Amino acid sequence: MSVLGRTLCLSVLFSVAGCAKSSDAPADDTSGAGSGSAGNGAEASGSGATEASGSGATGTVDGSGTEASGDTGAGSGSGTLTEVGHMEGRIDHTVKRLDGTETSLQDYRGKVMLVVNVASECGLTPQYEELQALHTAYEARGLKVLGFPANEFGSQEPGTSTEIATFCSSRYGVTFDMFDKIVVKGVKIAPLYRTLTTESPEAFQGEIAWNFAKFLVDKNGFVINRFAPTTLPMSAEVTAAIEAALTAP
Repeated sequence: MSVLGRTLCLSVLFSVAGCAKSSDAPADDTSGAGSGSAGNGAEASGSGATEASGSGATGTVDGSGTEASGDTGAGSGSGTLTEVGHMEGRIDHTVKRLDGTETSLQDYRGKVMLVVNVASECGLTPQYEELQALHTAYEARGLKVLGFPANEFGSQEPGTSTEIATFCSSRYGVTFDMFDKIVVKGVKIAPLYRTLTTESPEAFQGEIAWNFAKFLVDKNGFVINRFAPTTLPMSAEVTAAIEAALTAP
């Protein structure tokens, strides 16, 4: 082969190798900056409406289509329910209540939802009191508070469904809707939380940082706001957003 031919072949090989290498590079973390992350196991702090998430928070997908992530998620939960006719970005999933019965979140259409991952042994657990206050103040106007116990953060929700129900009722008088323990991050993330954290508008995307992250969902089933774990449920920031959502068409 001539010198010119060998040079052309080598150029093509180097070009192909370079493309393969660049495709393996991790994507930049584009999730919104906010109140802080829990990468070191500490509780998030700050008052921003959005949580910060570490790089690669949503994991990657390997050649088989299986999500791969360094964070396997410490908690347990069903996370296996299959949605029928799920529309990307819409909160229309089938979930289990604490008593084991299945409920479609499509049944909440026309209501405003505040979806919260809760825990019984967290420093933020007293927020149950304000979540109940929100329920009392706004349920008649169309707000539904939905609590989803999760054990991914410091294993602070170790109880069974029965234990969680008893704790919420006896300690905080909870009467808003509570659901079965669920996985909210990692490779076993439940479909509901995959939609909340990866299919919602970009400003609200990103891995859950800690217990009591809050997603506000409009009457049509789409995420319209997100609040950090430390943002109190009865804060002016949250109640103003709820008022706006309730009065929207």
